[in-house]
Amino acid sequence: MAKMQANQMRAGMVIEFEGQRYTVLKQNIMIPGKGNAIIQVDMRNIKTGAKKDQRWRTADTVERLMTEDKDYNFSYAEGDSLVLMDPDTYEQTTVPKDILGDRLPFLVENMTVNVRLIEGEPVAMSLPETAVLEVVEADPVVKNQTATSSYKPAVLSNGVKTMVPPFVTTGEKIVVKIEDASYVERAKG
Repeated sequence: MAKMQANQMRAGMVIEFEGQRYTVLKQNIMIPGKGNAIIQVDMRNIKTGAKKDQRWRTADTVERLMTEDKDYNFSYAEGDSLVLMDPDTYEQTTVPKDILGDRLPFLVENMTVNVRLIEGEPVAMSLPETAVLEVVEADPVVKNQTATSSYKPAVLSNGVKTMVPPFVTTGEKIVVKIEDASYVERAKG
């Protein structure tokens, strides 16, 4: 932890305030007609996700936490935990499954994930933008349906439901955007 002046806060920094950890979303310096400038900071509680507006005087000091983003390879899930391996040292690290929320089904063996550490403790994890998954269930195309018409429902090998173009069939591998499980293209090869 390092102390810094409130006016040095920037978006993306992580601070400790009233015993809680917050990510700084943005800060504005407001200069009233009289008196000292005030720093207005929008921040998000890392644990709860709740947003908070906080004001400081420029001379106030805040605790800045050291953050580090590191790539790991996902090894396997065990109970409520995910076991990750450091590709450089081969050391294993464990993070709670709920760090991923509803993106959890997209995590596959050996996937490279990025973990944000605060003072060495994992607080967030991001997955690649896309994943290749197999379509395990797809509705048949309705007769007279034109190729340009609507997508049809399908279920992916990870159990997630998505919408695919009419030409995609069961057993095909497709590329999906992890963020919203949307269809990108047929997988190559």
